[in-house]
Amino acid sequence: MQKTIRIGTRDSQLALWQANKVRKELTELGYESVIVPIKSTGDIVLDKPLYELGITGIFTKNLDIAMLNGDIDIAVHSLKDVPTVLPEGIIQGAVLKRANYNDILVLKDTEEFFGQPNATIATGSLRRKAMWLNRYPTHKVVDLRGNVNTRLQKLDDNDWNGAVFAAAGLERIGLRPAGAINLSWMIPAPAQGVIMIACLEKDNFTKDACEQLNHYETQVCVGIEREFLNQLEGGCTAPIGALAYVDEKTEEINFKGVLLKKDGSKKITVNKTAKIGRHRFLAKDCADYVINRGGKELMLEDEDISLIKHAVYSTKKLSEAQKRILPHTIGIQDSDFIKIRFNRIPAKVMKSELENVIITSQNAVEAILNSFTKDELKFKDIFCVGRRTKKLIEKRIGKVTYVAKNAKKLAEYLSQELENKEVTYFCSDLRLDILPAFLKTHDIVVNEVEAYKTMLSPEKIDDEVSGVLFYSPSGIESYLQENKTDKIAFCIGETTAKEARKHFTKVEVANLPSVESLLELVNNYYSHPNLPKGKE
Repeated sequence: MQKTIRIGTRDSQLALWQANKVRKELTELGYESVIVPIKSTGDIVLDKPLYELGITGIFTKNLDIAMLNGDIDIAVHSLKDVPTVLPEGIIQGAVLKRANYNDILVLKDTEEFFGQPNATIATGSLRRKAMWLNRYPTHKVVDLRGNVNTRLQKLDDNDWNGAVFAAAGLERIGLRPAGAINLSWMIPAPAQGVIMIACLEKDNFTKDACEQLNHYETQVCVGIEREFLNQLEGGCTAPIGALAYVDEKTEEINFKGVLLKKDGSKKITVNKTAKIGRHRFLAKDCADYVINRGGKELMLEDEDISLIKHAVYSTKKLSEAQKRILPHTIGIQDSDFIKIRFNRIPAKVMKSELENVIITSQNAVEAILNSFTKDELKFKDIFCVGRRTKKLIEKRIGKVTYVAKNAKKLAEYLSQELENKEVTYFCSDLRLDILPAFLKTHDIVVNEVEAYKTMLSPEKIDDEVSGVLFYSPSGIESYLQENKTDKIAFCIGETTAKEARKHFTKVEVANLPSVESLLELVNNYYSHPNLPKGKE
């Protein structure tokens, strides 16, 4: 029996329209599907502009979590709302053919105000605000949030002159007013007007279904736009516009992009073309053009380093891109509190086939491959903990038989499913007792191979630091050698949080076991106290 594809979507009228369009196209291809509405943070918090919320993926995060938890099979998004880097395990399955990419002005009364110095325009988009003020510097731009219907009602209820909307959104649900003005001079958001379908990388059935819906020309154009955005490192918190389209007569891709100061007082624009098939570096070339003409400095003008209100410390080194997830109001320092040294694993370990192999970390994978080549490994069934570990194993060693969220879940599975009651566990010298202890109580022989040593490398943290980011129980052990527990412990996952709760009064847990999700948790905690947090 063919499985029914569960379509995750926000529950606004526009989002449901988009989800039903996808469902209709799946039906035409012979697939069964059902709609599963899920609320997003962007739908819940309506009293702040998107750029003040400062969270990338504010409309997509809850759908990502639902997909990774197995509650939905695909998620339907407006691609302009989707972060340029997707969570691990989630891929862009398809984009539908692009609709109207323009912004439009919905008028309250007449357009006479264009010739007047004073006027009030509403929008919740930083890009639209900056572009409007660049063109009409004496006008006032006020915030406008909510779904399409709510924003239209707010325009009707206030004495504004007009409000800016994405044309596609209003046209899709039949609400574009007859007198709306097309703003052809306003460069749209990257991927505006495009519906995107996300799915799990490992779900081959759903991937095959999505691929049949994909529109290749749209995929190429929005890929360039989003790469331009990614190269400039801007999300909802930077006023960036980008548009790529194919000129069928010349078989060229035309690109135009813009970066503005938030108040619209400065802008840098770029226009370039490239032949189809030779467009690989078009986005990078355009981003470099903007950066070389002062793009980074322009963005920094909108940030005041002196406004740091909170200081946090990461017990693991972060990349510069990861640090930029946090706003400048949150200062972050970092160092590696844990250092790894690989052991030389004896050759006799691989003398005969190992039927049941347990690997619970990426470090263990690297340690194994430090001693043996892939061809020398004689593993029959591999069991692991965590999606990242699974991905690395399947890339470097071979297929994983089963992956669990944590060591306890894996131990429970093995105690019930193993026929041969013997396992080989590649671990560190500081491994937790949870897994081997549980297996031994269920009469499973555990042969431990110390593949690497975990060395504690603590740093003394300044008193003004109020929060510490932890990635493992060993990191907590290292921290405690030099520091107090009078801070907030931000933990990447439940195993780490369990250890933190033994020592810290306040513990917060990321929704997803990734560095990016942990940093979003920190941002939520300090910047938006009324937003839903992680898993306390």
